Amino acid sequence: MYDPTVARLTYRALLGKRRALILGALPLLLIVISVVVRALAGADDQTAVDVLGGLGLATMVPIIGVIAGTGAIGPEIDDGSVVYLLSKPLKRPTIIFTKLIVAVGVTMVFSAVPMLISGFILNGNGQQIAVAYTVAALVASIAYAALFLLLGTVSRHAVVFGLVYALVWEALFGSLVAGARTLSVQQWSLAVAHKVSGGELVTSDVGLTTATIFLVAVTLGATWYAGQKLRSLTLAGEE
Repeated sequence: MYDPTVARLTYRALLGKRRALILGALPLLLIVISVVVRALAGADDQTAVDVLGGLGLATMVPIIGVIAGTGAIGPEIDDGSVVYLLSKPLKRPTIIFTKLIVAVGVTMVFSAVPMLISGFILNGNGQQIAVAYTVAALVASIAYAALFLLLGTVSRHAVVFGLVYALVWEALFGSLVAGARTLSVQQWSLAVAHKVSGGELVTSDVGLTTATIFLVAVTLGATWYAGQKLRSLTLAGEE
């Protein structure tokens, strides 16, 4: 199910100079803001929750997921180079699964690591807030990578649609509109963070059981459907 050659090519595409700079910009911004906030406000649990939740989990993580998920396959489909992979004796679900693993790994590194660093900067991990949001970022990375990998297989405008989803649905509606929260990866991951923190500061409108079911269903469903869509792509000369 995992192909090292596909993984190497995908890592090379995602971590090229230009894309790596984009991937690194938001994590660096989160850390810089955390340093400034700590200097101005001191160590405070609620401030840490506001920064890590509002800027980190609601904005940084989904945007990184968009870049990594769509970038794992979207450009290859757009420029036609995916034909190179499809012409090899590889099962197409194997291609999708390998690209998902790479996208998840990249999203985790560029979101969870700065989240942990920022959490410690903001309050030294009072009430396990830094660890809780780091775990939330890791969990969210899996679902986002799967969702945006699927989007990259079905649309030539995957980045645009992904950013709209990340900034409008997750960051805006997912935080403000009660009904939308149930269908928000952010809220599902917050349910996990709430369990890890064991406190009242990190909260979610979705229960842990419901969140876990949705996270697993979305990840598996998006991955399966992306594999089916890739199967539907045909090479010249194929019937």
